[in-house]
This record gives sequence, C-alpha cells and structure tokens, in this order.
Amino acid sequence: MASLKELKTRIGSVKNTQKITKAMQMVAAAKLRKAQQAAEASRPYSDRLNSIIVNLAGSMSDTAGGPELLVGNGKSDTVLLVVATADRGLCGGFNTNIVRKAREEIVALERAGKTVKLYLIGKKGYDQLNRLYGDQIVEYVSLKEERKLHAGIAQGIGEKITAMFEAGEFDVCKLIYSQFVNVMQQDAVSTTLIPAIAALEADNDAASNVVAPDLEGAIYTYEPDESGILRVLLPRNINTQIFSALLENQAGEMGSKMTAMDNATRNAGDMIDNLTMKFNRTRQAQITSELIEIISGAEAL
Repeated sequence: MASLKELKTRIGSVKNTQKITKAMQMVAAAKLRKAQQAAEASRPYSDRLNSIIVNLAGSMSDTAGGPELLVGNGKSDTVLLVVATADRGLCGGFNTNIVRKAREEIVALERAGKTVKLYLIGKKGYDQLNRLYGDQIVEYVSLKEERKLHAGIAQGIGEKITAMFEAGEFDVCKLIYSQFVNVMQQDAVSTTLIPAIAALEADNDAASNVVAPDLEGAIYTYEPDESGILRVLLPRNINTQIFSALLENQAGEMGSKMTAMDNATRNAGDMIDNLTMKFNRTRQAQITSELIEIISGAEAL
C-alpha cells in the first residue's frame, strides 16, 4: 500500500498536469475561432473557382484537347498522394485518422497495380508513414516554423506538384486531409487535384452546392479561348485547393485538441478524487491503528 507521502506527492503531480491540460484547452479554444472562420471563409472562393472551371470546360467543343491539368495525360499508372497532417500532437485521433485514410488509399491503389508516391505535409504524418512507406516519399514539408498559414505556403507546394506533373513524375494526384465539420467531428477525405475534371465529376455534393450563373439566353465569347483561360486558372485552382485543405486541417486540429484536452482535464479530476479518497482512507486507517496501539499499551499497564 502506498504511504501518505507518496499519495500526497501523486495528488500534487496530477493537479499540476490538470493545470497544464486546462491551459492547453483554453489556448486551443481561442485559436479554434480564428481557424474556423478562416476555413469557412475559404470555401466560397474555392466553390466559385470550381464553378468557373466547370463552365469553361463545358463550353469547350473538344474537352479531350484541353490542358493536361484538366483532362490528364491519358494514363493513371503512377499516383501521387499529397497527405496533409499536423506538425504537433496532443490532438486526439486527428492525425491518426488522416494517416489511416492515406494507408487505405495506398493499399487500394497498390492492389490495382498502381505505383504510389507520397508528398507529405506535416511532421506527424511523416513520422507514421515513414515507417512503412519511407522509400515512396518524394517530398516532405514541415509547417512547424510557420507562425501563420498564408497563401504563399500553398503556392509553393502547388508549383512543386505542377512541375512534377509536367516532368512526367506522376499521372494522377490526390489530396488527403481532414475536413472540418464541427468541434466534435473532423472527417478525413480524399479529393483529386490532377486531373481536375475527374475531381469535378466525382464531387457530386460540391457540384450541387455550386451555383451556375444565369446567362438569360446570352452567349459569351471567351478571349483568349477557354483552353487559354484554363491554363491560367488550373494551377491557381491547385494552389487554392491545397490552401483550403491546410485551413481545414488547422481548424480540425484545434477542435480535436480542445476536445482531447477537455477529456484529459476531466480524467485528471476523476483521478484526483480517487487519490484523495484513498489518501483519506489510508490516513484514517493509520490513525485507527495508532489509537489501538495506545489503548492496548494503556491496558497492559
């Protein structure tokens, strides 16, 4: 049985831990509001850009002759998975869910005979996937040193991915990240970046949310032509989708961390109550034992 001193020390240690988890919960809650606002503010721009690309692609007489970023290069042998996770832990199953989704994609693609390459964003995803797929990692980006997410980060990543596609290093590119729903729910999702037309056709839910403009019978002539406009918009769309995914990840990470730290604070409170009860029972038993010894000694005299 633990002594009173050991129990008292342990209670103090758990109380200190509870103070830390409570402080981390409050910090995550403060950051969550800004992260959620940023993620929600990016969605209309991303949806509208998709709408423009859909309209341009639909007005082309020959879609097959469009830019390769739109229609692909005619092959799907090599797939690049861009996996975006957090750089820090202590956020429940947030990173694990994204990595699990990535592993499911890898297994499914390899069973289909595809070659899989990994472009990893975030240290936690790199640490987990490097153990099993270290030889398939072609690029790793850490955002730990970045004080704030900005469009320049996504632009650098997007330009690198576009250059790799143009160099023929892969045929299809998919982005895996966590979509923020609410504080309690963050869903790991996979979306196609290249070719863009595959993502627009597969994403029926997003397509239903995109409001096409009412032309009222008017006929629009594009200058330059649709293909020329798409060559400018498609790289920007890749950058936008990556930036939106990073903002969704940031909001999801803060929401998951707030929930995890709240649970940790509650568990610490329960542990303190149990240890305090054990401390009181041990102290009572010790006092009772001392009284019995005193009474026994007095009777012996």
